[in-house]
Amino acid sequence: MTSPVPPAVRADATAPRFLAIESSTDRLSVALGSGLAGEPVRTRAGAGGAQASTDLLPAVQQLLDEAGWTLPSLGAVVFGRGPGAFTGLRTACAVAQGLAFGARVPVLPVDTLLALAEQARHLQVLEAHAEPSVVVALLDARMDEIYVAPYARTATRWSALAAPRLCRPEALADHIAPWWPTGGGGLLAGNVFDVYGERLGALPAARRTALPDAAALLRLAPGLMAAGAAVNAREAQPLYVRDKVAQTTEEREGRPQGAVL
Repeated sequence: MTSPVPPAVRADATAPRFLAIESSTDRLSVALGSGLAGEPVRTRAGAGGAQASTDLLPAVQQLLDEAGWTLPSLGAVVFGRGPGAFTGLRTACAVAQGLAFGARVPVLPVDTLLALAEQARHLQVLEAHAEPSVVVALLDARMDEIYVAPYARTATRWSALAAPRLCRPEALADHIAPWWPTGGGGLLAGNVFDVYGERLGALPAARRTALPDAAALLRLAPGLMAAGAAVNAREAQPLYVRDKVAQTTEEREGRPQGAVL
């Protein structure tokens, strides 16, 4: 099930405060702010994976101290729920739950690939490019697979065209074809282009290397809150997409499972 997608929300005197955590890749990012256009954003970045569990809480405390905010003053704790690296997703979810439970505030889970699409859109705008009408978010899932999800963009909101799923590199071009706009305006965004190279086949030329980012989660947060996507801390869960964490020896060596040596 995909997360609701956010409508536009305007700034006002009662704009909520958000803490955002993104650690679904080998990069950790944390952001603090309202998520509204023109409002200040405080950020920290560092190593993801196993290191994220060490650096995350100190980064959160530093940002809160800088802003002079407290956890109970937040409107929600936002986290990238996946898909992505298992360790990073569990870390982000557990920390978001713990902080939110202690502060008695809700948790706002956001699809990682939606955050990736938003980050790519934001970078396009910063470089004075036209906003894409469709972003296909692509995240390296390792094990020779890619996490894929397409999103349509209008002036006021994102719309999920399909749920996140896994795809082999060689099948990607055919997989994205149904969503690619024939009149232009599409953008492929992610971290798979250098990883898989020619195995990706004849992909459209409009590409941007990008990663999901906590600042992107902040920009999505006001609309998602308005759409009713916040949950009780106990209800927050990672979105894995892939249920299997590791390959067997046979799979790594390309042999049928149970083959006799």
